[in-house]
Amino acid sequence: MAAQQQQQEGAVTPLEAGKRAGGALTKMIVYIVVYVIVAAALQFLMSRFHVIAYLKYVNAILVLAFGWYIVNSFADFIYWTMRGKYDHPTAVAFKNMMRIIGIIAIIAAVVGAAVGGIGGLTIGGFLGIVVGFAMQQVAGQAVAGIFLMGARPFKVGDHVNILGEDGIVEDVTSLFTKVRKQDGTVVLIPSSSVIGNKIYLMLQKLTGQQSGQ
Repeated sequence: MAAQQQQQEGAVTPLEAGKRAGGALTKMIVYIVVYVIVAAALQFLMSRFHVIAYLKYVNAILVLAFGWYIVNSFADFIYWTMRGKYDHPTAVAFKNMMRIIGIIAIIAAVVGAAVGGIGGLTIGGFLGIVVGFAMQQVAGQAVAGIFLMGARPFKVGDHVNILGEDGIVEDVTSLFTKVRKQDGTVVLIPSSSVIGNKIYLMLQKLTGQQSGQ
């Protein structure tokens, strides 16, 4: 797992990223096809043995099992599609966003399949709205992080002052910017706060030149 992560974080050519994106898309299609075949086969068998009343619970289990693999494959597809143009942190931010949306969809689909009918649609839709509101803060942070990593107002190693926090940027993720202060304290600044406030870049070269004059 660690070796795979290091490989992803390293330099990736657009050709290699395209191949991996194609592989992820193929896996997703295979999972969808297998899900449809298994669901149809189980429906046929259950109707044959007159246990069709339990079909909605079986469908809920199938959606939960196959949905997880389908969502992960789609998230990997998004990651490698973005990886051909952007670096690892930016691509993984998009991947995490797709995974969050996919998990919300799975939860709503599982509840809808378990209840069935209009009631299932109503409960599934309501649950999706509730989970969406619960994830609103995280999703907002992730979107702000994506814009932050796309705009690149600063990079790892820069000396910055953000929201009064003065230090060296150690990491920029989809949710937080990690800044280490002179006393060794590490500050995690939410991406949405960074986007909405002033950023001071301490230009050491310029400072050196001015002090020499």
